[in-house]
Amino acid sequence: MTEFTGKGVYGAAAIGRISVFRRQDIAVKRVRITDTEKELARLEAAKEKAVAQLGEIYEKALKEVGEANAQIFEIHMMMVEDEDYNDAITEMIQGQNVNAEYAVAATADNFAEMFSSMDDSYMQARAADVKDISNRIIACLTDSGTAQQSTGGKVIICADDLAPSETVSLDKENVLAFVTAHGSSNSHTAILARNMNIPAIIGVGEAFLQQISDGDTAIADGFAGKLIVHPDADTLAEYEQKMQQEAEKRRLLQSLRGKENVTLDGTKINIYANIGSADNIGEVLLNDAGGIGLFRSEFLYLESTDYPTEDAQFQVYKRVLESMGCKKVIIRTLDIGADKQADYFHLAKEENPALGLRAVRLCLTRQEVFRTQLRALYRASVYGRLGIMFPMITSVWELEEILALCNAVKAELKAEGLEYAEDTELGIMIETPAAAVISDLLAPMVDFFSVGTNDLTQYTLACDRQNPHLERFCDPHHEAILRLIAMAAKNAHANGAWIGICGELAADTSLTEAFLRMGIDELSVSPSFVLRVRDAVRKIDLNQQ
Repeated sequence: MTEFTGKGVYGAAAIGRISVFRRQDIAVKRVRITDTEKELARLEAAKEKAVAQLGEIYEKALKEVGEANAQIFEIHMMMVEDEDYNDAITEMIQGQNVNAEYAVAATADNFAEMFSSMDDSYMQARAADVKDISNRIIACLTDSGTAQQSTGGKVIICADDLAPSETVSLDKENVLAFVTAHGSSNSHTAILARNMNIPAIIGVGEAFLQQISDGDTAIADGFAGKLIVHPDADTLAEYEQKMQQEAEKRRLLQSLRGKENVTLDGTKINIYANIGSADNIGEVLLNDAGGIGLFRSEFLYLESTDYPTEDAQFQVYKRVLESMGCKKVIIRTLDIGADKQADYFHLAKEENPALGLRAVRLCLTRQEVFRTQLRALYRASVYGRLGIMFPMITSVWELEEILALCNAVKAELKAEGLEYAEDTELGIMIETPAAAVISDLLAPMVDFFSVGTNDLTQYTLACDRQNPHLERFCDPHHEAILRLIAMAAKNAHANGAWIGICGELAADTSLTEAFLRMGIDELSVSPSFVLRVRDAVRKIDLNQQ
């Protein structure tokens, strides 16, 4: 039994035979030509053919992964016509009297190297896109095929890497999973895999391809990011049991997919998903969540060695909004501090970090960091239905300062000619007793509340929720917590705001009926709990006391 480790980009497991993905190698040689006009005509014909092929792939992607993700191939079609890219190819053909194949290949290498050298991980991943479209043009120039795949049934595809077009072109019915030596979680291939619901592992390393063969039995574990080749009987039995459990979850998914979140008496509630990264969007869509009720933006900071730039943040927020289409996405602003530390913030050591400089307190203290995030959020707002949520509010003056900053940022963007959505909703988290108690003063200032029950429990009961010795005392069902939530709900509705719950209690189905009776409008839970909560909602009758 041999085990290879990479990064899982879609959480699921598969057992089957390996099929090593082989693309037809096209040898590109530098050939001196005399008729440059003829060569440019060949190039134009190849580009037209490439665009037609991409159009067919776009139509296939549209059916399998939706409009937002199919747009990748619209972008590829535009890249084929990119002025800088084409100028570089044309200049090489005319200036060096070389064949079109060589000019395209050399230009692709140069552009890919340029993207790879950028600090922005999103732009680094675009190097693969340039390679993909260039290889397609070269294949059209040489009348060669693109990818070659011989499966002979359902298989685990193993490859050095997969271009986006190759991923979509796979026969989904015969692909159990795919594993690649290279790749990144920001690549379009990873995004497509998540949205195609294919178990996927990337970044396993080149060595694994030398140690596997067509027909080898293997387990692809997309949860742990592991490929297990020649598994023993016990390991096979363990994964077969896991897959049966996952199949039961999928059965529940199919029975509830598309159903309304409505009680027996007709009361409706929104059920959204909490996620900590853009990589979780596929899970949100798979579990049929109505939107994203909590997107934890701090992952951008925690996974970086320096403050993420405005453009880097914009690209991530834009991707999330586009992927969710018309569904609402609520992004929580930076919540660094307490148990979430980033070295480059150089935060002082605190005796009581949970009560210290964290979340909105840090943002109001370091307004240049906060402004950068707000600019990125507002710029992204035109790509979907955005709600911006501010954590750890305790006072009216804090919210007044935040709203003033929002207005200042919008004025800046307007002056620069940059678009933003005027109807972007603004909300706050109710996660301190202070916010709940003065919720009648806060509600008129915002569009929504979202109750963070994890911190609300901690601050209300004066219990460290991460201390195992306090488990007996840290009761999330405590009457004081439920009363604070009910108070916030009453004050929200009295002032025209809606209210949701995004803490762990939102997934506690023993409280679902109580929350509905309070008038909670939305429950946001981990994606895997969406259907469980939907099931609970559909069994409740609020007319029965």
